Amino acid sequence: MSPLRLPGPPYRVKDPHQLIAESGADLEGHGLKRTMGLFQLVCFGVGAVVGTGIFVGLSDSVAEAGPAVVLSFVLAAVTCIFTAFSFAELGSAIPVSGSSYSFAYATLGERVAFLVGWCLLLEYGVSVSAVAVGWSQYLNELLDSLFGRQLPAALSSGPGDGGVINLPAVIVVMMAATLLVRGIRESAGATAAMAVLKITVLVMFCAIAFTAFEHGNLTPFAAHGAGGVTAGASLAFFSYIGFDAITTAGEEVKNPRRNIPVAIMICIGLVTLLYCAVALAAIGALGPDAVSDKPAALSLIVDRVTGSTVGGGIIAFGAIVAIASVVLAVMYGQTRILMSMSRDGLVPRVFERVSPRTSTPVANTWIVATVFAVPAAFSSLDVVVNLTTIGTLATMVAVNIAVIVLRRRNPEVRGAFRIPLHPVGPLLGVGFCVYLMYGTGWTTWVQFAVFLAAGAVLYACYGRSRSRLAGRSGV
Repeated sequence: MSPLRLPGPPYRVKDPHQLIAESGADLEGHGLKRTMGLFQLVCFGVGAVVGTGIFVGLSDSVAEAGPAVVLSFVLAAVTCIFTAFSFAELGSAIPVSGSSYSFAYATLGERVAFLVGWCLLLEYGVSVSAVAVGWSQYLNELLDSLFGRQLPAALSSGPGDGGVINLPAVIVVMMAATLLVRGIRESAGATAAMAVLKITVLVMFCAIAFTAFEHGNLTPFAAHGAGGVTAGASLAFFSYIGFDAITTAGEEVKNPRRNIPVAIMICIGLVTLLYCAVALAAIGALGPDAVSDKPAALSLIVDRVTGSTVGGGIIAFGAIVAIASVVLAVMYGQTRILMSMSRDGLVPRVFERVSPRTSTPVANTWIVATVFAVPAAFSSLDVVVNLTTIGTLATMVAVNIAVIVLRRRNPEVRGAFRIPLHPVGPLLGVGFCVYLMYGTGWTTWVQFAVFLAAGAVLYACYGRSRSRLAGRSGV
């Protein structure tokens, strides 16, 4: 009996071998330099993940799940782990800078790849704006701890939060862009230093909060039932967004076929342990009511436990560093996604140009910074969290499916990591992602449908006719 084979692709599919050859995956990456080692890559992943989601978004998750928010973080982590296996296999087999977009192009076709890239613009780009808003909130907390004063609301909040413009959010985006255009070595070094600092701050928070831990604060544990845990997990998932940015560094990492999957696994494991410890410590110290709906909850908890504003000020400083590193790492990922799409002709060529002096996409970086500084200046954090979450989950569904398709169509394309129990793992990844997507609510689904429709129109009007793959194949 002949082996089962998938039917031929219904639309343009980019050959994985061509994708690897074009990017110089085993050499130097298309004008980019391989300067990042495993430690820097892990720090880059932690830098992209740990930020607004735990320092600011924890309060929203607690409001939904109560003390059972710990289970919400575990559920979100399980979703990430199954998908992380898929990212690890694909990142090892096809180590290019396009991440989910490139994986989809090599398996599911150009139309799906464009929509995945469109969702990645939402994940990386809009989340930059969201975390920048969180940075502004903790900056005010730090100023209050140090000087007893805060920036005027008119200059530190968008119109939706009673202000005029969120100037600090704009500043942190532009600071990140300035560092990114200087070079990946400088950016990676800064990200590594900030990652170590914010892990230290969160460990310090746990050490302080656990001194006031009371078991009674954890009861009733799941007052809102399974629905509350699911809703909390959908919000907690925002805290994990960014680990896939590790695969966007595929052309600037030493030994990418080994280091990418190892970095993904270390990052997810470390972040999950950290999040569960922080959530347990926070609720155990003061109870869910003291955490719920408090934007700078961690600083507030330390202030109350210690009876001083010094500890809270240190936490606020750690949050500022943490969130700044997220802006830096996520903006990096955004520019590399656009670079890959530009190479394929699906977005304008300006995004693929690399400066010979700095080996970075300078114009690309400044365009991204300018465009996403606008929502950072004028939007509210909660406006974009759910939409960003559902867009990210959709790309993860595509990645899990892409692993199955790649193994069937191109079994010879393989790296150093293979998913155990294939295809059960990727199918579980799809199931968990869809489950969390359901928890975002119907209004988010409507917004996401409109967003996808806009992407489909953009592809039909621009990308389809300018695709370089179409020019070569005549399709």
